[in-house]
Amino acid sequence: MTNKKITKMTDFRLKIVVSALLALVFSLIFILLAFVLPIDKKEVKIINNHKGKLEQISDSLKN
Repeated sequence: MTNKKITKMTDFRLKIVVSALLALVFSLIFILLAFVLPIDKKEVKIINNHKGKLEQISDSLKN
């Protein structure tokens, strides 16, 4: 009877230790990702290529 209680207790402690280690590993992964990933967002520059005379005139009137 005491042997069953000991195995239940060790199984429970093992589950607690494994879950704590997994939580630590996942938190370290997310902390490392926060340092590795860039913070700045690079803006995409749009280059306007004027194809015709009318587009050049309309853009010059807008600006």
